[in-house]
Amino acid sequence: MSTSSTPRVALHLLTGAGQGAVAALWLSAVVLVWGAALLSLIADPTGGGVLVWLYAATVLGGPFALVAATRGLADRQRHRFRRTMGIVIEGPARSSRDGWWGFVDPWRTPSTWRQLLFLLYAIAVDVPGVLLIVAPPAARRLAELDVTMAGALLGPGRTERLAARVESLARSRAEVVEAADTERRRIERDLHDGVQQRLVSLAMNLGMARAALPASPEREVIEAAHDEAVAALQELREFVRGLHPAVLDNRGLDAALSGIAARAPVPVRVEVDVQPRCSPAVEAIAFFTVSEALTNVAKHAGASHARVRAHRAGDRLRIEVHDDGAGGAGIAAGGGLSGLAQRAAAVDGTMSVHSPAGGPTVVTVELPCE
Repeated sequence: MSTSSTPRVALHLLTGAGQGAVAALWLSAVVLVWGAALLSLIADPTGGGVLVWLYAATVLGGPFALVAATRGLADRQRHRFRRTMGIVIEGPARSSRDGWWGFVDPWRTPSTWRQLLFLLYAIAVDVPGVLLIVAPPAARRLAELDVTMAGALLGPGRTERLAARVESLARSRAEVVEAADTERRRIERDLHDGVQQRLVSLAMNLGMARAALPASPEREVIEAAHDEAVAALQELREFVRGLHPAVLDNRGLDAALSGIAARAPVPVRVEVDVQPRCSPAVEAIAFFTVSEALTNVAKHAGASHARVRAHRAGDRLRIEVHDDGAGGAGIAAGGGLSGLAQRAAAVDGTMSVHSPAGGPTVVTVELPCE
């Protein structure tokens, strides 16, 4: 440990011996009290019902007290490494499953055993190792061993690091989905309030000029320009609606899906029961999923009618799109259904397709809806 001076190593060994001694006292006290209470219960306890209950509570609470002592002492050890050696060791993450201080099934948490093992190491090695202060080379070797053991036992394990990484990636993915949905809303507002209004004004002016001019080559040019403006306005409205329909924000998924069904080229029956509402990002994915699925029905299925059902069960939103078409649909790479599956997976949702030859086809999507 070439970057550590002799005084710094000496301070590290002195504080390590002190904390090792404190750990020995705390752990011994917890174990002795727990053992005494257990023996008292086994050996026909005396002293009345109050003491019996006290012994029982001590026996039941002993393992949890040992967890609290282990984690508290391990925190002090991490603080020691940061102050004396300038080494930051992140503590193992505590999941919601662990509860406060990990008191829910604490001994199944690997970090508890690793931290307890380091405390036993500190008691067995660091306490007598303080004598090596008089031999600086040996003291440095012991400090290096301390750092190695602390990195392996006081920090998060491989499984915990992977779990933390997965959680971080899931959180980042949710933020990306939310940011993309927010950006689509902004573009929809800008197009609706800006470009669309200008096109409406242009179409109106061309319409008035068309009505005012007599038959002439100039009027034919105006008529052609007016028709193009009206067509462009219609295309822009469809594009804006596809970006993020305002009705989805204002009136919810029921009204938005009903609007899709009304514009579909095949008859579509809609059943929606989603109360309370899901998050805006999940509603947007549900909307686009149904929109794309019905587009596929119209283009490829040859169906005479379709049905859309969306309902919430607990914290899951389930969407089903049925059609009586020819069947044979599947989630192929690069296909429309593959895109829907990827969109659902972006929020930890799932998608399945049941489409035997000859039909019917059922596209089922489940999304988290907290």
